[in-house]
Amino acid sequence: MAKIGINIATGSLQQAEMIVGIDLGTTNSLVAIIHPETKKPLALKEHNSSCLVPSVVHFDSFGNATVGEEAKKYLETDPANTIFSAKRLMGKSYNDIKQNASFFTYKVIDNDDEKLVKVQVGKQFFSPIDLSSFILKELKARAEHILKTPVTKAVITVPAYFNDAQRQATRDAGKLAGLDVMRIVNEPTAAALAYGLGLDKESEKTIAVYDLGGGTFDISILKITNGIFEVLSTNGDTYLGGDDFDRTIVEYWMNEFGITNDELHQNKELSQGLRLRAEEAKKHLSFNDIFSVEFNGDNLSISKNKFEELIQPLIAKTLDCCNNALKDAKLDVSEIETVVMVGGSTRVPLVKKFVSELFNQPVHDEVNPDEVVALGAAIQADILAGNNKEFLLLDITPLSLGIETMGGLMDVLIARNSKIPTKVGRQYTTQKDGQGSMRISVYQGERDLVKDNRKLAEFNLTGIPGMPAGLPKVEVSFLINADGILVVKAKELRSEVEQSIEVRPQYGLTDEEVEKMLLESITHAKDDIAIRALVEAKTEGEQILEMTEKFLTKNSSIINKDELIATAQAMQNLQLALTMNDKNLIQTKIEELNEITRPFAERAMDAAVSGALKGKTI
Repeated sequence: MAKIGINIATGSLQQAEMIVGIDLGTTNSLVAIIHPETKKPLALKEHNSSCLVPSVVHFDSFGNATVGEEAKKYLETDPANTIFSAKRLMGKSYNDIKQNASFFTYKVIDNDDEKLVKVQVGKQFFSPIDLSSFILKELKARAEHILKTPVTKAVITVPAYFNDAQRQATRDAGKLAGLDVMRIVNEPTAAALAYGLGLDKESEKTIAVYDLGGGTFDISILKITNGIFEVLSTNGDTYLGGDDFDRTIVEYWMNEFGITNDELHQNKELSQGLRLRAEEAKKHLSFNDIFSVEFNGDNLSISKNKFEELIQPLIAKTLDCCNNALKDAKLDVSEIETVVMVGGSTRVPLVKKFVSELFNQPVHDEVNPDEVVALGAAIQADILAGNNKEFLLLDITPLSLGIETMGGLMDVLIARNSKIPTKVGRQYTTQKDGQGSMRISVYQGERDLVKDNRKLAEFNLTGIPGMPAGLPKVEVSFLINADGILVVKAKELRSEVEQSIEVRPQYGLTDEEVEKMLLESITHAKDDIAIRALVEAKTEGEQILEMTEKFLTKNSSIINKDELIATAQAMQNLQLALTMNDKNLIQTKIEELNEITRPFAERAMDAAVSGALKGKTI
């Protein structure tokens, strides 16, 4: 019998399974759902409180973490142990952030310019994945408290400009927080989806989504036809947002009082105090002409005119991105019918004024700019849960992907703004007679030379039979799945020697590592950990057996006899593993079953997508 949850507070029925939408933001994060009764998206909040959870983590002297409003209180009193803007560190090396190192009042480890950053708090070291997982864990707990039901599945949004490494990091953080991340969605796409709810199904519209958050900026041009959202282009800056507006005010006050960068770097209390006063000033100046406050015996003040003068170059940068996005979409500004504003920083009047002037029209900000992305994520979650069949979502890859060829050139296989999921293959050959291996180096970026782009991965295709140069035919294929994660495969067509790699960032956690960290976060008692892990593995095993059985029944027409036999054997092996109290064995058998079913699961997805697209003009 199915269990049905009832919310004691309201007496309303709970859905058996709910997938939540999460906006994991630089400054604030929040969770949204589709209300089971009204079917409208809703940002979750306690009575009379904000739905926003500050993306701040504080560690006490025992290493215990607090998240959100509670943690925010320590920004000034204990800055070295209070982490903010962790999203800005996702997938970044110290090289990437060292110009802005003084912005972070906590210790960012810089022992190797090329290694990915870690944050040190006391004797503990945290990756941005760990820090993001604390925030996601808090959001999960909040949602469970409000909904009175377990929350295990989520759609999480990321900036459109996040690369593969950053997307994978977000997925790892979700997993670490005990969430099954169903989909990673671009923030502007989610926002468009939220606004798309009110659109007439018969109409066709081209819209721009201008998203200026705390730490990132995105502009996306979208076309909406018969309820189908298509992203025509995206542009943006992963290091531009409201935090930078705050920094211009801090720098203005530093000049006024003769404070040097070194002083600011050494005095964390001063640094954090100025940053918080600057944020206060920015908000105050949206409605007033002057801001003034006492701080450390000095009077900090700034006028609206001065503030607007300071931020004008930053807003100009976003407008350049808008023009580039229009160029990529091959559209004139007059062809944009609607402009949607997203992100708390779009509340700054000068931002609205400039964007409105660029697009020659009033901008739309009816939906709360802080909530719109999470609401869109909830709509996407509802689509994934199978509750909303009216929308089909097309997404794009934000940067070009390719491999290194002779002379250090970048050969682009998937151009930026390609729709995803997508698959592209290209043939290459050997350079030397008898060459037995070929190095495949994968890069991301827009430059012609690989040295100017970002390296994602490298592997060797070995075992190529000895042949004259130019004779072997090696097909390199790139497959980007629906989450924007890249799978690279190389195959020598004559001998069928094959090698593939899922491009995860170099610090990417393996499933076993994520599981181990997750268990350690639950309890330090070894016995409890062992029992819980076994139960979870058994539950997961039972679920996957049930899902596979349903899938085989439903899709028997696209599965051949050999695949059927292999799947039946793998299911039997997993069934047997479930009778033994060995977590690792169960996990191994789950992975083996996943490997066998993946190819025809992809076929089924392709068939479903092409079926949904039949008769549609894209």
